[in-house]
Amino acid sequence: MTGTPPSPAPAVPSAASREAAERAWHNLRVLLHERSDKRREVSERLGLSFFRVKALRRLLAHGPLTLRGLADALLTDRPYATLVVDALERRGLVERTPNPADRRSKIVTLTAEGRATAEEAERILAAPPPAVLGLPPEDLAALDRIAAHLVETPDA
Repeated sequence: MTGTPPSPAPAVPSAASREAAERAWHNLRVLLHERSDKRREVSERLGLSFFRVKALRRLLAHGPLTLRGLADALLTDRPYATLVVDALERRGLVERTPNPADRRSKIVTLTAEGRATAEEAERILAAPPPAVLGLPPEDLAALDRIAAHLVETPDA
């Protein structure tokens, strides 16, 4: 019988490695969610819940979407997506138009103000926290390398 050999079982981290990973993860969570909460910052600056900001950002990234498509992109149900779109429409950030391919559905599109708001959200979220900006160049290079590796590594 020929074939590929079985993949080796994933290595079980040592207790010391697990503790180091837990410390690193804890520190990242503190940095991202407590010391530099970009979600709170973007919500406060734009006067929108982060979920509504997320809807605008999805429309900016993907272009016009059906309400079903937006709900799927937001990992929520259509009734909640409808409430979110209603609120964004009242603020003049999105508009709904008939879907030419299916008259029973609507297409949700950013208005010019909605595009500007989504772009401002992207600028706020893209700005590194002061703790990262203040790192020495060699630490910043190491962090960049490690973060890129973590993003590129598929979950086991």
